[in-house]
Amino acid sequence: MGTAGLGIRQALLGLAAFLFLIDLYLIFQYAPTASEALGLQVQRIFYFHVPSALLGMISFAVAAFASVVYLAKSNSPGHRGAKAATPESRPARFSIMRVAILILFPGVRIWLALRRVEKRQWDRIAWASAEVGTVFFTVAIGTGAIWAKPLWQTWWVWDVNGTLTFMLWLVFIGYLIVRSYAPTVERGSRWAAVVAIFGAAAVPFVYMAADWWEGLHTERITGPGASGSMQSEIFVTFMFSLVTFLVLFIALVAERTAQRGVEESIEELRREVSA
Repeated sequence: MGTAGLGIRQALLGLAAFLFLIDLYLIFQYAPTASEALGLQVQRIFYFHVPSALLGMISFAVAAFASVVYLAKSNSPGHRGAKAATPESRPARFSIMRVAILILFPGVRIWLALRRVEKRQWDRIAWASAEVGTVFFTVAIGTGAIWAKPLWQTWWVWDVNGTLTFMLWLVFIGYLIVRSYAPTVERGSRWAAVVAIFGAAAVPFVYMAADWWEGLHTERITGPGASGSMQSEIFVTFMFSLVTFLVLFIALVAERTAQRGVEESIEELRREVSA
């Protein structure tokens, strides 16, 4: 998938850049100015703050899922020591019934495609998702502080929501530290997988903190379980921003995953040369 994969990643990055230009127009020209209670022009940070926060949380879910699969997968095609199957050695088990199942049930096709992903690739996806998620979550914290200053006359409040958010950010940083300073690559992968699963388990508490506990942060008006509502122009702009950030997230994770594969290949060549 070398050349094809590179083309897809470049197309995703180009699409993200194009969507971002449109998003900027919607944010600063189409979306109406908010009320004074929400900060007037400063409220436009909302279109950066919320999508980056949501994608930051989703990144931990992706990292945790990939980590669980990595830990559960005993072997895989292309993994060191595994014997790759040849066309001659594969049993011809295709039948009319099997083809019909694959056509009628997309979930089965997705499951079969995921099974073909090698073990190390899942680890690369987890690492890349955590790295990109750290950037997104840092942007969310920064934009939130910028929005809070004119609205609440303070950059940060150590209420439940602020404290849990900061703790989740520390988990992100802890994940990267574990990956970087583990004694071996294999141990780093396993230890970081535990951190990713722990971080994903903490995400629902951070997501619902503003609703469950009192604090300066207003209750959620977006996402599952939210009770508020938005004007149509604000809703359209927000949803477009969310899609834009999602495409950017996918593009960055795909690019970083590919880079991890190249880095591992270079490191393996170095070991072979020095041996």
